[in-house]
Amino acid sequence: MAATPDGRTVLELRADCTRCAALCCVGLPFQRSADFAFDKPGGVPCGNLRDDLRCGVHAQLRERGFAGCTVFDCFGAGQHVTAAFEGRDWRDGPDVAGRMFTAFGVQRRLHELAWYLVDAVDRPVDAPLRDEARALLARVSAVADAAPDAPDRGDVDDLHGSVVDVLGRISAAVRGAARRSLPGRRRDRRRADLVGARLRDADLRTVDLRGAWLMGADLRGADLRLADLVGADLRGADLRGADLSDALFVTGPQAAAARGDATTRLPGRVPRPTHWTSAPTR
Repeated sequence: MAATPDGRTVLELRADCTRCAALCCVGLPFQRSADFAFDKPGGVPCGNLRDDLRCGVHAQLRERGFAGCTVFDCFGAGQHVTAAFEGRDWRDGPDVAGRMFTAFGVQRRLHELAWYLVDAVDRPVDAPLRDEARALLARVSAVADAAPDAPDRGDVDDLHGSVVDVLGRISAAVRGAARRSLPGRRRDRRRADLVGARLRDADLRTVDLRGAWLMGADLRGADLRLADLVGADLRGADLRGADLSDALFVTGPQAAAARGDATTRLPGRVPRPTHWTSAPTR
């Protein structure tokens, strides 16, 4: 657990592979594709995993054909589950391995929900709605921490529905307030098919892009401030020069799946992908 500047206690939401038993490298399956150089079934260690549970090609993942690994984020669930098993891990037998991998999958869902809620509670909305989000964040953290090795899936499903509802209402409140000072009408594009769309320099401020398909879209120089990007697919999207500085509900995996450069502006809590170019390339 960790504390926010105002004293709120929440889950640790940044992955720390040095404190994890390589759960994503073993428990998760992947198939040979543009993202992975070979097939791997779930529960089987990746061929790149060393005996010390560190990746042998971590510094060259993209060059070696494992771009998919660079866009995965457990939001801190890995170290949470590893700590809960108190020195045991998947190498101690199938019973421990099964429980550990199941817990990892459920905990990752909880940690991701917490990631969104931390963003939500910092938004300028009316106190009752903010308090509702804070209470929900406390519930998510409590469920995750009470039984980190075996949280109840039903509880997680219920929490997921509640989080989706609160995020939607906070998004509407924040974007609605900001729109009153913007010229023209805003066309929301929730779940829109924008694959390969030409949106260079587009004014997308406050636009609802929840679940939109933006794979390969040209978003160079686009203004995405206060756009709702929860669940938007940004794989291969060109974000060079784009402004996402206060976009709603952006995650590290979304940024890592896109293209960016030194002029791309991300929310402060979203880590800048190491494979992005360090110089402006617009």
